[in-house]
Amino acid sequence: MDIWAAAAERQQTRGDLINLSAGQPSTPAPAPVRAAAAKALESEVLGYTVALGIPELREGIAEHYRRTYDVPVQPHDVVVTTAGSGGFLLAFLAAFDAGDRVAMARPGYPCYRNILTALGCEVVELPCGPETRFQPTVAMIEALEQPVQGLIVASPANPTGTVVDPAELAALAALCEERGIRLVSDEIYHGLSYPGAPATACAWETSREAIVVNSFSKYFSMTGWRLGWLLVPEGLRRAVDRLTGNLTICPPALPQYAAVAAFTPESYAEADSHVERYALNRSLLLDGLPALGIDRLAPADGAFYVYADVGHLTDDSMRLTYELLGETGVAIAPGVDFDPVDGHRYVRLSFAGATAPIEEALTRLAPFLAKRS
Repeated sequence: MDIWAAAAERQQTRGDLINLSAGQPSTPAPAPVRAAAAKALESEVLGYTVALGIPELREGIAEHYRRTYDVPVQPHDVVVTTAGSGGFLLAFLAAFDAGDRVAMARPGYPCYRNILTALGCEVVELPCGPETRFQPTVAMIEALEQPVQGLIVASPANPTGTVVDPAELAALAALCEERGIRLVSDEIYHGLSYPGAPATACAWETSREAIVVNSFSKYFSMTGWRLGWLLVPEGLRRAVDRLTGNLTICPPALPQYAAVAAFTPESYAEADSHVERYALNRSLLLDGLPALGIDRLAPADGAFYVYADVGHLTDDSMRLTYELLGETGVAIAPGVDFDPVDGHRYVRLSFAGATAPIEEALTRLAPFLAKRS
């Protein structure tokens, strides 16, 4: 967040910012969603909805799983949430007690660690590097000296973009169910994957004891609409119902009515067209960064990030990002945001925006890096 603030100041004072630090699309919600929102503004009261989400949206999400994964999901399995962030809070509150040990990959999305710590859980970080494609494995869980009560898996992952192979995800889900470990599967970047990557699988293909977290933010370009969903195991549904009724009463009404239109052929086609642009931007970075001497890159299977080892340039990625911003106007994210131990040697670049800024960023990077080689 600090680098975002500095980037905003750069744009305000110099007007030359290229922001590769933000993990959000640069495109609006699909046209059918925007049209549905305009209609709902005129036709709906937009008061409180039922706590778990309006029925037609829960049905649309359930049908999305039948269509996309051939996984039978019923509307009562679905809980609509205030974005993925609200979904994580509900999931962690329902699944874990203070003092529970919850494992997660390092590097990983920092909000997992921060929310769990705030709730009094013990975060067990699993050091994940190139040898496991920056993802946790069954062997890591089996090797833990003390048991854990939970495991968070993200595929595709933030910040690395790596995807867990479907067979490995199935093995993790089966192990968790066998040992009574609650698996929380972050599937927020599903729909954003690229040729040659492992297929993205849903944890519910293997275990209905997993909690699946997803969102309209990334694939559907709806970050500011603040709407997501959970697939909730039967044993946790009542707890989640009570929690959401007390914490938020209901998800925001207008985005709910609008998001029903996300599951139309027109919306899917528009979202897929954005993925085609991300693929082009990804190729530019995967080709351009090694040409500039940054060649240790995590496999960018999905999402819209390149996670790069810049240890040959710095042992302080935070300082490097500020120097880069100050000298070139290019904003990237420091690895320490995602990995408090080894992140000092990594940075994350987002390719979620337009193509021209990616090309310009590479041009500006060249002299900056040449001075440090």
